[in-house]
Amino acid sequence: MATTARLRVTVNGETRESEVESRLLLVHYLRDHLGLTGTHIGCDTSNCGACTVHVDGEAVKSCTLLAVQSDGSEVTTIEGLASDGQLHPLQEAFWKHHGLQCGYCTPGMIMAAADLLERHPNPSEEDVRHGLEGNLCRCTGYHNIVKAVIDAAGGEVEPTSEEVSA
Repeated sequence: MATTARLRVTVNGETRESEVESRLLLVHYLRDHLGLTGTHIGCDTSNCGACTVHVDGEAVKSCTLLAVQSDGSEVTTIEGLASDGQLHPLQEAFWKHHGLQCGYCTPGMIMAAADLLERHPNPSEEDVRHGLEGNLCRCTGYHNIVKAVIDAAGGEVEPTSEEVSA
């Protein structure tokens, strides 16, 4: 029989209290209990980063953290990144630079990038590539993702062929 624990966590600015199984992963709490399905489950082994969220301001792969370990913490998911109906600059930049294809990795990639920019607001291309190493994308080849992160940071980005021909 599974044991339960009381959980009180602030998610995207809203305090939530729940009784959860002690073995419940944070990713499942967010998706199944709170309905925040922007946090994706990709591998359940912490290799892909699709489940990345912020816990107390730091990027965390939510498939590696028990929900009860976030008790008393502030959690931000991709749904909480936008404010006042406006996309976050990273979300805008991913759209602008075609930094997504299927979109499955995008929420985790954006959350990891937001953490990177918080710690290193003016990254080089090498910094971005290194900062996103724990997040996998099987569609884009990363070039446009890196461009999007640099653009969101206010850096110089080479225009895409579509932007040049427009």
